[in-house]
Amino acid sequence: MPESGTGNPESLTLGAEFPAATREQWRELVAGVLKKSGADADPAQGTPEELLASATYDGIRLSPLYAADDADHGGLDSGFPGLAPFTRGRRPEGVVSGGWEVRQHYTDPDPARARRAIIADLENGVGSLWLVAGDEGIPVSGIGEALTDVHLDLAPVTLEAGASSEDAAKALLRAWSDRDIPDGAVTGNLGIDPISIAARTGEAADLAPAAQAAAEYAARYPRLRLVTVDATPYHDAGGSEAQELGAAMASGVAYLRALTEAGMGLADAAARLEFRFTATADQFLTIAKLRAARAMWGRVTEVCGLAPEQRGMRQHVVTSAAMMTRRDPYVNILRTTLACFGAGVGGAEAVTVRPFDTALGLPDDFARRIARNTQALLLEEAHLARVIDPAGGSFFVERLTADLYAKGWEFFQELEAAGGIAAALSGGLVADRVNEVWEHRREAIAYRRDPITGVSEFPNLDESPLRRDPGLAAPAADTPEEAGDRAARALPRRRYAQEFEELRDRSDAHLAATGQRPRVFLAALGPVAAHTARVSFAANLLSAGGIEPVGGDAAAGPKEAAAAFGDSGTPIAILCSSDAIYAEQAAAAAAALKSAGAERVLLAGRPPEHSSVAGVDGFCFAGCDALGLLKELHEVLGVAR
Repeated sequence: MPESGTGNPESLTLGAEFPAATREQWRELVAGVLKKSGADADPAQGTPEELLASATYDGIRLSPLYAADDADHGGLDSGFPGLAPFTRGRRPEGVVSGGWEVRQHYTDPDPARARRAIIADLENGVGSLWLVAGDEGIPVSGIGEALTDVHLDLAPVTLEAGASSEDAAKALLRAWSDRDIPDGAVTGNLGIDPISIAARTGEAADLAPAAQAAAEYAARYPRLRLVTVDATPYHDAGGSEAQELGAAMASGVAYLRALTEAGMGLADAAARLEFRFTATADQFLTIAKLRAARAMWGRVTEVCGLAPEQRGMRQHVVTSAAMMTRRDPYVNILRTTLACFGAGVGGAEAVTVRPFDTALGLPDDFARRIARNTQALLLEEAHLARVIDPAGGSFFVERLTADLYAKGWEFFQELEAAGGIAAALSGGLVADRVNEVWEHRREAIAYRRDPITGVSEFPNLDESPLRRDPGLAAPAADTPEEAGDRAARALPRRRYAQEFEELRDRSDAHLAATGQRPRVFLAALGPVAAHTARVSFAANLLSAGGIEPVGGDAAAGPKEAAAAFGDSGTPIAILCSSDAIYAEQAAAAAAALKSAGAERVLLAGRPPEHSSVAGVDGFCFAGCDALGLLKELHEVLGVAR
């Protein structure tokens, strides 16, 4: 074979003339960078990989470097698209021919408004509809009105109706019948899902009646999907990716059992399921989770005895509700774009992008437009659907897929050992496991190890909050006496930003009641160059709790800082400067501030280095319990709960 550069090469050996790079060379280079940045690169403390590694909430180690020698996938063979184990996609052609299905979400309780939103979306790129009906969305009696203008033979409809599933299914089927659509042409999904109802409410799941109804519909509507295997309740409650995967597999198995017991064939039962997963701004976890889910279901259905062509999983992916914020909501556009990217690269066949103002109530027309155009841009301009499994072969993605598969399978086995998903829900096992992860996640958010842009990091204290029609809130919770153990079993809907946003809400109420936000004085010591970094840090931290930082804008010594503090109208001060100036002036400044009336004096810096400074009552620093500190400051400042 001719070598590269001989005139007409048959192959190119790009990089062949360069010496091979080794992991040791990489370690040496990274160690040098760590040393320059001030990080500890002492070999005794670990290799650069260990120093830079992180972990997911499932305990999966994420390395800063993946190479060919990391390609041990734990026995999980990715195979080829459309072939077992379906890691790389359910169909050989993926979604290359037409892109994934753009599916929009509707919860408006006013059928007339829902109707207008639906037709606007369908005229501008949406291909299918996801209707929430019943207590949390469109009234069952209004389903027909909401779908008045829809060509139901072209736009599939997926239902989510909770306790109203039976009546909603009849209303939707009536809408199809009224359009004279033949039973054999009806497509969509009735969204039967008693397991997710049990997960959200804590009530016991009774699958038999739902499975019997599904079996009766199956005989009449051969192309209609009947059951949604919804993994979003576990994510929405703060759970991990592996918990989402394990619960989805356990739910899928439970539905296969129930449907076959109701008289359906196993292959037909599997074909009538659609799985729903969440996508987050962590694009790689999203990609790997979707790939792992298909491989897991491929294994489940293989063990059940299905032929390879019957083992594929149809995935509907929706951007995370838990990651959405009410404060600085426009940042949600970036979050949902990353999530949609992950869903598309991960091989989702239907994707829903939540409008950026979803956490505030019913989305307005502009937010809906941005949501659908996010998908249009990724499909039509970024050409994201034109490559099948574009992440396939990535050492990182393949390793992460295998690790998630293993962790998800462990949780699936735990649920099956407990008697199945229904028993694990009613016994409280699922809630206990999910709440364990939530507490770890909550701590990471409080300490800002998991930063939330626009909320816990880089907040805009002066933003004008958006207002939206709240629509229908989730059903009111029972009192503890009424709920009993059921409340402990239920998986609540949580948002990662909620506790920081509650502090901002209290600040707004304080401003409305007093004409002024709660304040903290920044006592900047020394020249501007010495205190700027810590002044900026402290101001950012305070703003995350709705506290207005004052001062901190001029060079000062202890006396000048104390004099400025006297005019600030606050009982709290934070010393901000360099370590060198702290050593010289911090104790004197703390004494001067307390003489001027300060009830609390904090220091911007780590306590081990400055714990001997007299007069300092506390510290704020990167990695401190930011949420706990802000709550404490609210108490001292008299901010009402």
